[in-house]
Amino acid sequence: MKPYRFKRFCKTLKLEDDPELIEKYKQVHAKENFWPEITLGMKEVGILDMELYIHGTTLFMIMDTVLDFDHDTAMRALASKPRESEWEAHVSQFQKTSADASADEKWQLMERIYELD
Repeated sequence: MKPYRFKRFCKTLKLEDDPELIEKYKQVHAKENFWPEITLGMKEVGILDMELYIHGTTLFMIMDTVLDFDHDTAMRALASKPRESEWEAHVSQFQKTSADASADEKWQLMERIYELD
């Protein structure tokens, strides 16, 4: 097993099948539009980096964290951060989910089945 300097989590989520909503979702996630409180909250719970990718209505997230990151504990802590529930309600209009669902309820962890080295 190779030594890692971080933990990596991959998640997926479905968007509504509406090209206009998908474009708005992309705009909401543009650096100049993203809410700074959300970025700060992610960093505070140990998320080092995060990337989102899209294909059709499927979102794919890569989330790199500190080595001692406990996913369930961190997601509960993140849910209590300032504006987090407001953000989740805001982006739920684009997602196949409910407005009161937390990020952890929306994003499904993926299982790694292959690694090159």
